[in-house]
Amino acid sequence: MEECMFCKIVEKEIPSSIVYGDSKVIAFLDIKPANKGHVLVIPKKHYVTLIEIPDSTLGEIAKVIKKIGKAVMKVTKAKDFNVVQSNGIAAGQLVMHAHFHVIPRFSGDGLTTGTLSREPLSYDEGEAKELMKRIRQVIAE
Repeated sequence: MEECMFCKIVEKEIPSSIVYGDSKVIAFLDIKPANKGHVLVIPKKHYVTLIEIPDSTLGEIAKVIKKIGKAVMKVTKAKDFNVVQSNGIAAGQLVMHAHFHVIPRFSGDGLTTGTLSREPLSYDEGEAKELMKRIRQVIAE
């Protein structure tokens, strides 16, 4: 079985721009963001789909999504945000570890209901690190 990229992020085997972490949940910047500030929120334990996540953990994930959404909007000056979550290949899930996309939204950003209808963006050198720091600061406030 292929090793899970997100589990490697949890185990710090793959570097990532982590904006939040606790005993059950971790959140980090997406490396192919729909918009800059796009964060992935995942359970630390490996579950493939939402259906597999225990209700208590799902509740913790929802609390983190709320914190991340507020912080991302403040830092990016986005007006709104989407929470997008896919379950299984037919639904468009690319990484088989349950995850939730928190995507800051701007008028005319080329996205349709949180789906990527254009090429993903990329960060300039140092830009992701700066965003990560600013999101962490807002969450800590």
